[in-house]
Amino acid sequence: MDFKRMLWAMILSLAIMMTWQHFFPTPQPNQPTKSPIATTHPIAALSETSPITVQTDTVQAVIDEKSGDLRGLTLLKYDATEDKTKNFVLFDDKPQHTYIAQSQLIDANGNNLLKNVTFTAAQKSYMLNGDKVEVHLTAPMQNGLQISKIYTFTQGSYLVNVRFDVQNQGAATKLGSNYAIVRDNHTPEGQGFFMHSYTGPVVYTPDADEFQKVTFSDLDDDFKTGKDTAEYQRKATGGYAGMIQHYFAATWLAQTHDTGSNICETGCNINIKKQSDTLYSVVLNTPMKDVAAGSTQSFSANLYAGPQTTSILNKVAPKLDLLKDYGRVHIFAAPLFWLLNKLHNFIGNWGWAIIFLTLIVKAVLFPLNQKAYKSMAKMRTVAPKMEALKKQYANDQMGMQQAMIKLYKDEQINPLGGCLPMLIQMPIFIGLYWMIFLSVELRQAPWLGWITDLSRADPFYILPILMAATMWFQTKLSPPPSDPMQAQMMKIMPLMFSIMFFFFPAGLVLYYVVNNLLTIAQQWYINRSLNLATANGVVLDKEPSKTELKKNKKK
Repeated sequence: MDFKRMLWAMILSLAIMMTWQHFFPTPQPNQPTKSPIATTHPIAALSETSPITVQTDTVQAVIDEKSGDLRGLTLLKYDATEDKTKNFVLFDDKPQHTYIAQSQLIDANGNNLLKNVTFTAAQKSYMLNGDKVEVHLTAPMQNGLQISKIYTFTQGSYLVNVRFDVQNQGAATKLGSNYAIVRDNHTPEGQGFFMHSYTGPVVYTPDADEFQKVTFSDLDDDFKTGKDTAEYQRKATGGYAGMIQHYFAATWLAQTHDTGSNICETGCNINIKKQSDTLYSVVLNTPMKDVAAGSTQSFSANLYAGPQTTSILNKVAPKLDLLKDYGRVHIFAAPLFWLLNKLHNFIGNWGWAIIFLTLIVKAVLFPLNQKAYKSMAKMRTVAPKMEALKKQYANDQMGMQQAMIKLYKDEQINPLGGCLPMLIQMPIFIGLYWMIFLSVELRQAPWLGWITDLSRADPFYILPILMAATMWFQTKLSPPPSDPMQAQMMKIMPLMFSIMFFFFPAGLVLYYVVNNLLTIAQQWYINRSLNLATANGVVLDKEPSKTELKKNKKK
């Protein structure tokens, strides 16, 4: 029975996802304390913020005037996950959630030159007026070094440049810099059992040529044992290191697409650790530079802090699009998103683009589905003979197997013919799921009428109800199972799935509804063809011709 097998394949896939979530759950955050960051190098302790605000057309930033840390970042083009009346906050230094960016200068002995330094700025508020806005922070003279820290924000961009200008009025010395993302393991809003994506540290380097995730749980183990066993590339001649969560990322870039921008060309160190009971850090340490007496030297790095929008990431830095973490199905999900994006560029609506993508995928997979349905139809025609064999060989397992093999051979049936095509398609369906689920491009994207945000659940549950209805109708296209328990499960599965889909993003449910409708149409067509073709008990290996259909109708 075609639908039953497809349903079991879906149940198996869901079971795998649920099992994975059970054994590799999202780490539950501990409640932060009043002293959230350890003072261990290279992370500086958090103190009361003396805020400097910066506003551009894309972000509102908060820089701590005293430490020079980037303590707050609100993305003005995105709504908060749970409250659409507010903007989305990425960086914050509240007790209940800490997520900040730090940068420091290091002397030849590895000491933080800015540990006890307090910066000052000319003003407390900055507004974009033109292409760029700069925030200049100045520190008191330190051992003959006059240090300035400059933040540069750019119009229409989520890229922030952080630069140290050092005037050496003393003896020659060596200096280096490091750049850190510090975060707790707070689960982002909107995450749930069925709606979970990776949150935590990530690294990409051309040295390993691999996008690597370092889980909070691995860092917890190292913190308990005092070891450094987490697996990731610690030496880098490029790439980036930072943190990701659903839809958004914050990462220091070793390089951009600009020529000569690679600050790790001669080698950087990457250090990812748990710093305290609640906080974790990803640190990019750059090589030392000679600062001659009487000279000026600059240390600069770029921070990307914003949405995982593929078109934006591709323009910023090499391989930065990997921040949109499709995991093991990247080979399927990435091309599918490319096609979806092309359709959107042509149509101008992400909802209709999803519908046309579903049509294209269904058309490409039509031959595989055709083969699967035909194979299952053949299995149905010999079902009475199989039941007879089960009764005949009830107490003879070996005889039963031999008789079944002979039956398959005589009837020219491949017992796996219905399952294999569906198993081949499974990675594509999983890739489609993750591609739609992880696409921030769908956030706040309308489809039509009541669907004003494809990344949120259907507010009136119309699509989940349609999902249940199409699943129920598919069961009607297939004969009921002989097993009463299976028959009962076939009745309740549409209800179970519809309840689950009530919480899914509308974009995902839209895909499944359209896919179900197309499956119904294909299943009905194949059933109709095969029913006519098998009217006299003959199963054809190919679809009947129009002449054959007319003959069968007359009979």
